[in-house]
Amino acid sequence: MARVTGIGGVFFKSTSDHKRLAAWYRDNLGLALEDWGGAILKWPEDPGEDRGLTVWHVAERESKWFNPSASSFMINYRVDDLAALLAQLKSNGVEVLKGPDSEENGRFAWIMDPDGNKIELWEPMIWDEKNKKASPRG
Repeated sequence: MARVTGIGGVFFKSTSDHKRLAAWYRDNLGLALEDWGGAILKWPEDPGEDRGLTVWHVAERESKWFNPSASSFMINYRVDDLAALLAQLKSNGVEVLKGPDSEENGRFAWIMDPDGNKIELWEPMIWDEKNKKASPRG
């Protein structure tokens, strides 16, 4: 049977100026924009121990997971250093809604983009004794 093997792209409409929104992602999350205005993310370059997996999930209609965003989607971006990125975001005036939180598969934090879309930031890591001790749930 033919099947999906990964995420080929993430596309969404801007509710305001799409070029300004793309620049916000470049300036705050480090996405390298191409001449055509988008970015190409290459998982084989990801230094994570999981070698670059992508999670796919459909939430229930009543889910509050995307709150406070009114959007019907949330994008999870893999990051290489969550602590450094959060410091960078704060210095750029971006509010961190929640996090960092440690879970079995890594560390997470949540922010909003200028269009009101909730963004999940994920630093993948293997749940081993070292990471358990660093977790508040340890």
